[in-house]
Amino acid sequence: MVRIRLSRFGKNKKPFYRIVATDSRSPRDGRFLEILGSYSPQSNPVQVNLKSDRIIFWIRRGAKPTETVISLLKKQGVWQKAKEIQAA
Repeated sequence: MVRIRLSRFGKNKKPFYRIVATDSRSPRDGRFLEILGSYSPQSNPVQVNLKSDRIIFWIRRGAKPTETVISLLKKQGVWQKAKEIQAA
């Protein structure tokens, strides 16, 4: 099963995350299928960069995002687009 989740990078106490599509059995920072964006919680304001077309592609293929990724997608408006396309 494919999951859309965060993969941690950065130094100690200065996290930076990539949003990736990966097999659910892979470790958190392990092998991934595709980079779908990035999330930097330390910057002010918080920076979120997403490849919305690729995220929608993976969701249509059955990928399940984690709760944290869903909240980021909702803030950026991508989650609503994905649900509309999936319902059609």
